[in-house]
Amino acid sequence: MKAPIAFLPGPLTTDALWEPVIRRLDGRIEPWIADLTADDSIAAMAARVLTDAPWERFALAGHSLGGYVAFEIMRRAPERIERLALIDTQARADTLEAIDRRRALIELAQAGRFQEVAERLIPVVFDSVEVVDPTLVALHRDMARTVGAEAFLRQQRAILERIDSRPTLPTIRCPTLVLCGAHDLLTPLDRHEEMAAAIPGAKLVAVPSAGHFSPLERPYEVGFALANWLDA
Repeated sequence: MKAPIAFLPGPLTTDALWEPVIRRLDGRIEPWIADLTADDSIAAMAARVLTDAPWERFALAGHSLGGYVAFEIMRRAPERIERLALIDTQARADTLEAIDRRRALIELAQAGRFQEVAERLIPVVFDSVEVVDPTLVALHRDMARTVGAEAFLRQQRAILERIDSRPTLPTIRCPTLVLCGAHDLLTPLDRHEEMAAAIPGAKLVAVPSAGHFSPLERPYEVGFALANWLDA
């Protein structure tokens, strides 16, 4: 029987973020990719996922913004989640530096310079050590264009207003995978170590030669970790 998994994308990403990993899990899962572009709060995004998900109980994998939504889902309806994967995300609210960076991107989009947003993000979403595959950079730009400026602004408002999820981490009781690219600059490894230490029984995986977009940069390794998570 295939495992039902709801995949929650990060900001400015589309189904393309998850497709390489889903291909590597072919035959094992029944995937569904949520839409996190229509709402401007984490609460509304979580409510939409719980309403639209095609199953009563399912596994949940959230990347970046998707992780923030996953925390809210765990607070609202933990009985519906069979297992949880937190990928390149964090439980903390933004630092002042991150808030300033986010507001600068918002100002660009509001000034009609949305095309510059994706360009500014390239150095921080990909592995800063390895040479970035130009096809991945092109895909990043395509995903940003598909999401568009208005949805980007909604996502950023939701992220800025999110709560600190650390207090509720010890209440998570389902099998949990905490995974990140070893060179993630936006949500570094220490944030994932913090989450894994606070969630009972959580497993931590750091993917070598990957940054914030580990599902795109290293889909084989991420798929392998998800397969082990399904078997846990």
